[in-house]
Amino acid sequence: MKNSEALHINKDSSPLAVLTLFFIEIFQLLVEQSILYYQQHLDRQAGPSRRLPDITLPDIMTFTALALQMGHNMKDTLHDYWSRLKQQHTPFYSETMTRDRFLHMLRFLHFADNSQRPEPGEEYDRLWKMQTVFDTLNQAYPKFYNPSEHLAVDKEIVKFQGRVIFRQYIPKKRKRFGIKIYKLCCESGYTYYMRVYMGKDSCSATDDTTATHVRHLTCRVESLGHKLFMDNFFSSPRIFDDLLRRKIHSCGTVWPNRKDMPSDVGTKKLKLTKGNEQVRTRGNLTVLAWKDRRDVYMLTNMDPPPEEGKFCDVSKRAVKPQIVARYNRHMGYVDNSDRMANSYSMCQRNFKWTTKLFFHLLDLTEPQQLDSVIFVWG
Repeated sequence: MKNSEALHINKDSSPLAVLTLFFIEIFQLLVEQSILYYQQHLDRQAGPSRRLPDITLPDIMTFTALALQMGHNMKDTLHDYWSRLKQQHTPFYSETMTRDRFLHMLRFLHFADNSQRPEPGEEYDRLWKMQTVFDTLNQAYPKFYNPSEHLAVDKEIVKFQGRVIFRQYIPKKRKRFGIKIYKLCCESGYTYYMRVYMGKDSCSATDDTTATHVRHLTCRVESLGHKLFMDNFFSSPRIFDDLLRRKIHSCGTVWPNRKDMPSDVGTKKLKLTKGNEQVRTRGNLTVLAWKDRRDVYMLTNMDPPPEEGKFCDVSKRAVKPQIVARYNRHMGYVDNSDRMANSYSMCQRNFKWTTKLFFHLLDLTEPQQLDSVIFVWG
């Protein structure tokens, strides 16, 4: 598909046309870098030179189509897709591309020129092998979609157990090992902006590090009046004040010991019983301490301060404050995005981290996930 064709999208356009909007530049990058990587591989080999197979844009798109289809037809190994055993035979794959051709393209799938590798000891971007792919998608996501009023910031883990310097270990998560990505998502689960955690900061959240992440994620929605939801990893009075100066209202759970929080919040001075609400205000910023099964601390500048007191229904169950109900309704946008991206993924355990991230981004942008959103083309 030509670039000019990809720009003319309407309600009758095919899923391929929508996917091409986001990935046409990346497909062209893969053609160039995969050929270059294979040539560099041949140059390192001793013995007679071999003919370089032609890799074209249609080849890369066919390869991608097979990868997407594999997510909808899960098998134990990649070789099983080309198996001729009666109980496993699926003619679609062998008729579309030979097994050896697919595995060859997968092996030499590349995203950056290795000759530009940073020298040992010098400072460099740890994501340099995938930086062009991420930059291309981060430019395309806001270009073709206007986000909803309510947005959410959260982190997700791309499961990966191989070797990469910024791999994270989070023992309480289902995906304990992986690559952490911070994301800004709207209510449809559409990813509007993303940022990979490079592991340079301390694992413990501080105001400085979290403010940097939030500032980068929200740089494209400033001064538009959006309402942002976040969890206690990001929330702090300082971050909320900074966002409000950029006309972004915020709401989220918060750690009671964050800097600039009221001194009596999170201490034994607040003797809360089930259903109790304690409120502290500072200007347009409200801190709510609420007791249900445990203490819940909320920070908001988009809701009026609620009344203090004890609120239980006739069954003596704690009545949920409006601030908590609103937070629960809107905070799951990133989880929804992660769920859709992992519903039909072909990622295998032994992929390199660059290949793993590429297929995750492909699953994230797959047209089936974009059916419910309204695109805006200038």
